[in-house]
Amino acid sequence: MKSIKTVKHVILSFGVLIVIWQLGVKAFQVNETLFPTPGKVLQAFGVLVKDGLPGSTSNATLVEHIGVSLGRFFTGYILSTVTAVCFGLVLGWFPKVFAYVNPIIQIIRPIAPVAWLPFIVLWFGIGDTPAIVIIFLAGFFPVLLSTVTAVVNINPIYLKVAQNFGISKVRTLLTIVFPAVFSQIATSLHIALGTSWIFLVSGEMVGAQSGLGFLVMDAKNCLRSDALLATMITIGVLGLLFDQGIRLGERQLNKRYGLGIGNVA
Repeated sequence: MKSIKTVKHVILSFGVLIVIWQLGVKAFQVNETLFPTPGKVLQAFGVLVKDGLPGSTSNATLVEHIGVSLGRFFTGYILSTVTAVCFGLVLGWFPKVFAYVNPIIQIIRPIAPVAWLPFIVLWFGIGDTPAIVIIFLAGFFPVLLSTVTAVVNINPIYLKVAQNFGISKVRTLLTIVFPAVFSQIATSLHIALGTSWIFLVSGEMVGAQSGLGFLVMDAKNCLRSDALLATMITIGVLGLLFDQGIRLGERQLNKRYGLGIGNVA
């Protein structure tokens, strides 16, 4: 019943948005070359799926661009989150070490990943690598800091129980501490996913010859605002699907392990 209501809400909200969009373009007599109607965007979407962008430097279709972007995204995101969790567990376990590392992290963390693009292109060249590195940077710090905070603030009772049973420190960290703090880590994984998806597009706008970010720039250069909007909507819909997917994963983990992360809005 809840899923049916959710579908109704989605259909109604998008329906209202499309009606307002259509009426707005017609009422203000906007040049459709500058801002097309929903119908024009839908037509452009069909052309992108079937033949790709007319006049583009790439012959890839929209589906092929999506496939390339997803490959880059999941490579960068998985590398980022796994590395961040591992470092976070270690630094949280040794807070004195983290006290020295934290000032450096706090200086680097506020720098937007795209600011590193000139160096990334110089170091790694063009292609897949710059986008993957951008995704890595976007997802790394939220997960790292969340993991460190969770480990530092873990309930001492867990450590006392491990000590009483003579469990080694490595085993305590992996089998007791990590499961105990995973509910907090999961929240940062959710945030990192959205942030990484945003910066994927930015990374693909420079140096890439394929992917959704490249297609955004290509549509702009071809003066195809309908194709540009179709690509932007595709990016947004995929982001929504990822968000719902990770929420579903959190609920399943909560049901199976009782981690307390299922009540995510």
